[in-house]
Amino acid sequence: MRLEPSGRWHISILVDDDTVKPLPQSEKSVGVDVGIAYLAITSDGEKAENPRHLTKHYKRLRRAQKALSRKMKGSRNREKARRKVAKIHEKIKDSRSDYLHKLTTRLVRENQTVVVEDLSVKGMVRNPKLAKHISDCAWGEFVNQLDYKCQWYGRTLVKVDKWFPSSKLCSSCGHKADSMALDVREWTCPKCGADHDRDINAARNLLAVGHTVTACGASVRLEGHCSREQLRKTRKGKKQEPKS
Repeated sequence: MRLEPSGRWHISILVDDDTVKPLPQSEKSVGVDVGIAYLAITSDGEKAENPRHLTKHYKRLRRAQKALSRKMKGSRNREKARRKVAKIHEKIKDSRSDYLHKLTTRLVRENQTVVVEDLSVKGMVRNPKLAKHISDCAWGEFVNQLDYKCQWYGRTLVKVDKWFPSSKLCSSCGHKADSMALDVREWTCPKCGADHDRDINAARNLLAVGHTVTACGASVRLEGHCSREQLRKTRKGKKQEPKS
């Protein structure tokens, strides 16, 4: 049992739900790339809208927080203002959760295998320019819901190594671009001439490498491409040569 700041009670009851059973086998598989402009982009070319729940309620929330800051501490009016702020936060949270549940349930029901990138969200929110938007997307919760729903319904979730350069690879010929800025949304492969939507191309690469991960049971990374963690271990293992 838990009392929320808004005054709403939550009661947790553990039960065995016999209605949750594996779904019939599906021949479809999908790669899913997450983003800010669109919350999820699939290898099929579908782009799920990002409702931007925090942005939608931001002005209302800001006014409520300003009103709260002007109330005298310990007063009844301050408690009312505090609850008003908490209810707005609760509305944002509930709207986001509802949207994610509908999206993840549909992806799991329609596909036997779902491939996503194993993102380090904690590291990404350190960017002050994108932190609010990334937090509003709730990528971590999105992957978490896919994870347990795949276990419920007998599906397979594949998490591709976060250092795999899905955006910079050409899904047609495999050519890897040297670099690609975040504002580049469409690009043409210099090797085969294929035109790519950045996000759809990334989702297709995730799907392709996800099949490889499923087949060989190991993480996949381009030859010669090392993660920062591997580089740290390599440097730590090397002994420093004495200076002459």
